[in-house]
Amino acid sequence: MKKNYLTDSISFLIALALMGPIMLVGVNTSHADQADRPVGLAARVINDAAGLKASKLSPELERAAMQPMTHEAPLRTIVQVSDPQSQNLKQLLKRYGIRVHKKLNHLQMLDVELPAEALRELAASEDIQFISTNNRVAALGHLTTTTGAEAVRNQLSATGQRYTLDGKGVGIAILDSGMDKDHKAVKDGGEIKVSVDFTGERRTDDPFGHGTHVAGLAAADEGFTNNAYAGIAPAADLINLRVLDSNGVGTVSGLLNALNWVLANRTRYNIRVVNMSLGTPAVTSYMNDPICIAVRRLVDAGIVVVAAAGNDGKDENGQAVYGRIHSPGIEPSAITIGCSNSMGTNSRADDAMATYSSRGPTRSYWTDSDGVNHYDNLVKPDLVAPGNKVIQAEAEDNYLVTTYPQLETHLYWDDHKRLMYLSGTSMASPQVAGAVALMLQANPTLTPNLVKAILMYTAQPLAGYNLFEQGAGELNIEGAVRLAKAVRTSLNAQTPLGSPLLNVIIPPVPMTTIALTTFIWAQGVIGDYSYMTGVDLMTKYQFIFGQGHLLSNGILLADGHLLSNTTQVTNGVMVADTILTSNGYALGSGSPFLDTSLLLGNGTLLPEGHLLSNGVLMGDGHLLSNTTYQSLSILVNGDNTPYMR
Repeated sequence: MKKNYLTDSISFLIALALMGPIMLVGVNTSHADQADRPVGLAARVINDAAGLKASKLSPELERAAMQPMTHEAPLRTIVQVSDPQSQNLKQLLKRYGIRVHKKLNHLQMLDVELPAEALRELAASEDIQFISTNNRVAALGHLTTTTGAEAVRNQLSATGQRYTLDGKGVGIAILDSGMDKDHKAVKDGGEIKVSVDFTGERRTDDPFGHGTHVAGLAAADEGFTNNAYAGIAPAADLINLRVLDSNGVGTVSGLLNALNWVLANRTRYNIRVVNMSLGTPAVTSYMNDPICIAVRRLVDAGIVVVAAAGNDGKDENGQAVYGRIHSPGIEPSAITIGCSNSMGTNSRADDAMATYSSRGPTRSYWTDSDGVNHYDNLVKPDLVAPGNKVIQAEAEDNYLVTTYPQLETHLYWDDHKRLMYLSGTSMASPQVAGAVALMLQANPTLTPNLVKAILMYTAQPLAGYNLFEQGAGELNIEGAVRLAKAVRTSLNAQTPLGSPLLNVIIPPVPMTTIALTTFIWAQGVIGDYSYMTGVDLMTKYQFIFGQGHLLSNGILLADGHLLSNTTQVTNGVMVADTILTSNGYALGSGSPFLDTSLLLGNGTLLPEGHLLSNGVLMGDGHLLSNTTYQSLSILVNGDNTPYMR
């Protein structure tokens, strides 16, 4: 088998190999390590095992700690702690006069202001796991037919009763810029079940205009346009959590507050899905990033988290670049969504990738005590969905449409029915969130890992694009729902490895027809550093489908090679170590895009400046500024292809 190409250095790879059956960074080997470990400890567990000591400070705070005198104003930070009630911790905070803005007990985090000179002592405390800056986050930017949602509306239950698959009873939390409660797409008291503000502006409407559009894509009511612009799950319950202010920006603490609220209220509102069409450039490794750790907490609690990949797939010269997946899309347990272009047609035959959709691998990192950066380098996104020049609900007098009048569609003149265009992975993500609601309505017993695996397994690989661009392929709701319904509802943590996964003897045919276009499913699952294929993935129960695991737990590093971990997956599952350019057929049947004999070094995927098949991988220091955090802008103008009308 070929060498694993996704390690930080040859010496680190050999060190891991000599230790026996240890997973790659972020790939855990046991249920206990995932479900029961203290939050924020993943980096330390693996780093200590490899003989490396990790810094407890994010890159920005490392610099602040080196020059504390330049920081006269207190720093707003997120502190991950072992125990928020620790007396030692309270005394330490009191000694420096540290102000605690908010205790996020469900996440074991504190939102605090602290002086730069306190950073070193805090980082040395056993009570503190990691400290990061409270940065700003911002929004990223005919669908029921082309995604396959209409093909599954009419369903037949096991008892022979007909019903409509529309997301009824499933709660989708939309963390965004609010919702216009008067818009007929998302009616207050109809789709919107509760609204909470986390921006400090004391309002839950949508003066910015992004959140209403996103909510409509997930769950717009069928009746307001005679089904012309219905959401993917039009009867799902919307949970309006406003984390972006009137200018479309927010803070990490506000986002964490919202995620903490979801954990506390998930049962009351049956929140099964969280959509985050927002993000911030990813610098800190997912193992330490507080948003990523919060996302993992939600997934471990049974909530599916969908995150936009970002709109940084090309540079200022229009050239394709790699390595710009945004946080929280860098989190392995999240379903990270890129953006495809439907060309304004229902047919899938002409679908392509949007040029601006962020490509993998993830380039977030952690720093050891010698100052060496170790990059995550995960394969992302997981899949893609249409997001170019998408029409959906327009909040009244919102900033976006008043600033960019070209976004107005002029399809309706009623203020409460107006529609606008937006483009970006922000628009692709809520379609997947809506698809998840349909899957959970069809089979409420699905775990987040099974949902993610089914979405990838049934996706349509788009010809000519590699895994770093499209993940497993384009969203296929028809196939995902059909396979979800076939999964046994009696699966649980005690189900033996290799037991039948499906309730049918003959598994569903792995192909779908939409608008006269028939395509073959990907039939594979991405697992952090590569992908897995084999019929066993969807015919036999795999431990990686259980709650508290990662799909990548099925991939083992041994003697420098990627192997199938037979304690997590059955022998019929094959692990591949190549990044492929798809030929439009099943995952694994395309041409190698990346020569896996080239190991990833600290800073580059390939030697800097070398051309890949469709772009340049930007090296460290060019990919992101290491001294600034940039908020993401709304992608107003998409690729120049026909509008969806």
